[in-house]
Amino acid sequence: MCGIVGYIGRREVAPLLLEGLQRLEYRGYDSAGIAVTSPKASGLKTVKAKGRVRDLEAKVPARFKGTTGIAHTRWATHGAPSDVNAHPHLDAEGKVAVVHNGIIDNASDLRRKLEADGVEFLSETDTEVLVHLIARSTAEKLEDKVRETVRLIEGTYGIAVLHADFPDRIVVARNGSPVVLGIGEKEMFVASDIAALVAHTRQIVTLDDGEMATLKADDFRTYTTEGTRTTAEPTTVEWEAASYDMGGHDTYMHKEIHEQAEAVDRVLRGRIDDRFSTVHLGGLNLDAREARRIRRVKILGCGTSYHAGMIGAQMIEELARIPADAEPASEFRYRNAVVDPDTLYVAVSQSGETYDVLAAVQELKRKGARVLGVVNVVGSAIAREADGGIYVHAGPEVCVVSTKCFTNTTVAFALLALHLGRTRDLSVRDGKRIIEGLRRLPGQISEIMKQEEEIRKLALEYAEARSMLFIGRVRGYPVAREASLKLKEVSYIHAEAYPASELKHGPLALIEPALPTVAIVPDDDLLEKNRAAMEEIKARSGRIVAVAHQDQEKADHTILVPKNEDELDPILMGIPLQLLAYHTALALGRDIDKPRNLAKSVTVE
Repeated sequence: MCGIVGYIGRREVAPLLLEGLQRLEYRGYDSAGIAVTSPKASGLKTVKAKGRVRDLEAKVPARFKGTTGIAHTRWATHGAPSDVNAHPHLDAEGKVAVVHNGIIDNASDLRRKLEADGVEFLSETDTEVLVHLIARSTAEKLEDKVRETVRLIEGTYGIAVLHADFPDRIVVARNGSPVVLGIGEKEMFVASDIAALVAHTRQIVTLDDGEMATLKADDFRTYTTEGTRTTAEPTTVEWEAASYDMGGHDTYMHKEIHEQAEAVDRVLRGRIDDRFSTVHLGGLNLDAREARRIRRVKILGCGTSYHAGMIGAQMIEELARIPADAEPASEFRYRNAVVDPDTLYVAVSQSGETYDVLAAVQELKRKGARVLGVVNVVGSAIAREADGGIYVHAGPEVCVVSTKCFTNTTVAFALLALHLGRTRDLSVRDGKRIIEGLRRLPGQISEIMKQEEEIRKLALEYAEARSMLFIGRVRGYPVAREASLKLKEVSYIHAEAYPASELKHGPLALIEPALPTVAIVPDDDLLEKNRAAMEEIKARSGRIVAVAHQDQEKADHTILVPKNEDELDPILMGIPLQLLAYHTALALGRDIDKPRNLAKSVTVE
């Protein structure tokens, strides 16, 4: 959600920090700020601004010198967006600067105690509590001041701290909110996301929860909040700075939709085993005997990841014949669910840092469950917490709304379903059939992209709708859910998804010409049932856009999708609806890559 960038070295820090913040703009935010110092400086210099990074950059003076600094983009949780509430926050003497991602649950109690001791707060944020606690600490070392402070904190945090009395270092700490170190040549970086680092280094260290680090220009060290040294070996990230460029597209969303054929090829590469008509998923850490003991699969995710999990659960039931279902992680973690030792739990998150999913994983691990992660970011918190998993290899996804990562996640679930199925009772013939279908996916995605102009014209026709209904049966229902979410996220048009079989149990009351319906109509054994649902809508003068494998007589418009195997069809059927959402938002002049009120990586509750 919020973004952190920090640097210590020999270069002028302000341009580096502003560049880093620009690479984190996709995470969503409402204000930004920067604080700098240097060994020769007499204190800290700070600039903050409500709005975008460009608004901050316009306020930074020409002579804003320094070789050490921290910067931040804020997504408001405590206090409205404003210059005062923007980070970094400083103490009364201007000696301590802190940037913070996360939420301090006991901030109100700590604030009252500090105010009783005479501390005056300038902002409404929970973060300002940290600044005053660090400034009031009597410890001699900055590391000890920060350590004392985080021990008082309840909640989540990723923080970076500057202190005018210790201009040779930045101290950082993590608990539930990502902190990544970038290792350079006589310079060090820190960020909440590797996107801010890859232009300068591909050597990174990801902190664990309860871990801190001290960065100096030529060195770094990591340790726990208890003071015990930890061993941190840098790893090399596979993504390059060019992966974060628009590549000739007008928006990241458009670029990422068009990258899906290549991305799907990447998630399949090296994993197909033609000899046994199965797949290699060594990262699962799950041998055949353990796989055969699984009696149920429970998939946990939020938003788009939850919808991918719904598709995944259906594929696992169809191919592996194991009972499977998906549930929002945000609900699961609060309902004191029964944790069954014979159930395989699968946590899904694009960033690998989604707080609700991570908290569910930690609770499951505490209760002895086996947990797999399906994530896009190597070395992320969920990847490290899980017993094993699958990386989806979608590449960096910059737009706030997920497209290619959703598609790659559904393909990853197809691989898992095939693997579990071939371990159990799925025949060689059916295994080969699914593999052939998976190999057709990249080419079929490219075919769908050729229809973009027709979909754009369709979007113009329906862009004035105030609400839309999305329907589907069984395999089509999760597709309808995700398509509905995409439209509302990026265009701000109200949209609702409903099982087509449930129309007559209430939603038919809504049908009228002003409410268009998008119907997911795969050419499978439910084709006639779906046609009957469209008949019900047309009988009430409703307009219909069908997403189907053949022209639908009852639809006003049909978007044709190439036919694959029945089990894999949902992977393809959502892709034209990504384009429909995109062009609808474009027609309405929306901020497509950064929709209002949303953030890319939701690292708070």
